[in-house]
Amino acid sequence: MIRNERGQVLAFFAVLLPIVLLPLAAYAIDAAFVTTRAAGLQEAVAQAAEAAAQQVDISALRSGSGLVIDASSARAVATQAIGASDPGASVESVVVVGDVVTVTAGEVVRLPFNFLPVPAVRLDARASARLVPGYDNPSSRLPLPTRTF
Repeated sequence: MIRNERGQVLAFFAVLLPIVLLPLAAYAIDAAFVTTRAAGLQEAVAQAAEAAAQQVDISALRSGSGLVIDASSARAVATQAIGASDPGASVESVVVVGDVVTVTAGEVVRLPFNFLPVPAVRLDARASARLVPGYDNPSSRLPLPTRTF
């Protein structure tokens, strides 16, 4: 090794770090943050759609019309569920068609490092759930008690 070539790696990293690696790390953190928030929003919307689909119209059920979703109650429950799960999200629509509820919500997410040319990203999520007749029953695989102690 020639004496005047010592320290070249240090100079290389001193140039490489701020020009390439730090912006790449900032982009990776921004992308991971947005992906995590998008997954959280999708989960909140799916839970809200399931909760909204469980809102049975009692008057229609008592009159013999069968299982029908109460649209106003479904909208209220979906809005409340999204507000509890993801306070930054806003409900755009709750559509009830027959026995299917579709919930659409959006959220504006501010980027932590603001590396991209935009300071915030808009996320949208949509989920549907269907009202299905049935009931929860205990598993038939468990043995029933034959006597009490």
